[in-house]
Amino acid sequence: MAYIQLEPLNKGFLSRISDLLLCRWTCHRCCQKCCESSCCQSSEDEVEILGPFPAQTPPWLMASRSSDKDGDSVHTASEVPLTPRTSSPDRRCSSSDTSKSTHSLTRRISSLESRRPSSPLIDIKPIEFGVLSAKKEPIQPSVLRRTYTPDDYFRKFEPRLYSLDSNSDDVDFLTDEEILSKYQLGMLHFSTQYDLLHNHLTVRVIEARDLPPPISHDGSRQDMAHSNPYVKICLLPDQKNSKQTGVKRKTQKPVFEERYTFEIPFLEAQRRTLLLTVVDFDKFSRHCVIGKVSVPLCEVDLVKGGHWWKALIPSSQNEVELGELLLSLNYLPSAGRLNVDVIRAKQLLQTDVSQGSDPFVKIQLVHGLKLVKTKKTSFLRGTIDPFYNESFSFKVPQEELENASLVFTVFGHNMKSSNDFIGRIVIGQYSSGPSESNHWRRMLNTHRTAVEQWHSLRSRAECDRVSPASLEVT
Repeated sequence: MAYIQLEPLNKGFLSRISDLLLCRWTCHRCCQKCCESSCCQSSEDEVEILGPFPAQTPPWLMASRSSDKDGDSVHTASEVPLTPRTSSPDRRCSSSDTSKSTHSLTRRISSLESRRPSSPLIDIKPIEFGVLSAKKEPIQPSVLRRTYTPDDYFRKFEPRLYSLDSNSDDVDFLTDEEILSKYQLGMLHFSTQYDLLHNHLTVRVIEARDLPPPISHDGSRQDMAHSNPYVKICLLPDQKNSKQTGVKRKTQKPVFEERYTFEIPFLEAQRRTLLLTVVDFDKFSRHCVIGKVSVPLCEVDLVKGGHWWKALIPSSQNEVELGELLLSLNYLPSAGRLNVDVIRAKQLLQTDVSQGSDPFVKIQLVHGLKLVKTKKTSFLRGTIDPFYNESFSFKVPQEELENASLVFTVFGHNMKSSNDFIGRIVIGQYSSGPSESNHWRRMLNTHRTAVEQWHSLRSRAECDRVSPASLEVT
């Protein structure tokens, strides 16, 4: 019976296994190199760090690896080809060598663990992913900004940017005497008081003095020595609901003594700014603004009340608005009727010095560039805020509706001469502005439904410039 003797395990092979287990670096051919006892000794272009460890091999591991190589060389030199042995004592000897090699491996591992230093801590930058060919732009570090307090924050605002006109940038730092000597527009005397019981603000316009003489740009002014002043009162930012005093004829020192009431809550009144505008009445041209006074109501004691003399300052608004007109439009396709309601007007330009105005509205239908029909409201005496509530109907076939235009003209009735022109708008094919075009489109999109809208009146020259339909009417 033949016995086969087992080959004992080589210590050099066990040491290479220990190196592979203890290896803390790797390269592209790690497994092959480790088996050849030359792990991590490849060329520089093959090495790739996989963890937060140094790229060079520590001295303690190099010393251990060199001692292992010396032992391997001794074993290799002593190795001879083994022949099969049949004696059982040799097999017991082989088992004893195996146990000794295993014990030697255990001691070597224990000694290496005791001699191995702790791994150093290395700060690794985060991995950046991107196109290799792209050019990197330097990233500037963020600058710590100063934390602003509320006082610093509001100090950065420039109040002159939010003023009503460019002249008020230096007015806040001037006294009334300095303003009067600089602009020479005169002074205005007025008072305010709030009634907590009835929740309304009372503004009293008392008088004015040292007003400048009138200015006529077109030479139509007959009396160039005296003005015809009046005062308009409003609470900003609401300029639509304004009040107006009567006109004082041919005087530079008018005495008004008129009171006006604004229904407004107390807290809301403190947020408003009282604006008083002195205007020079001119029958033959648009009225000219002499000057203005603005008082923030949060700066005065409204309940206690008070009166002031304030110097007038220039206004960016050289001409007074002509007024507003409230209209309602409705079209009935089945009947082919265009219905127009003239509801009311407000703050119309005053055309009579003594009575205010006697306004009425003329409505004219223009098809293309041809005048088709003219109708008018009744005139109301002595008012600049008339209420009409009058309805008119025009026959307009649906196929002709797109070519139709309505011209609304407000006049002041005059018994002795021709009527005084106040303002005009055109709605329809040749509208006089965006607001008028929007009103016409809304009516076309909502048949059988009345559409109301306020419109600001325009001058005759402005309407003639933008609307051909305005040129076809008188």
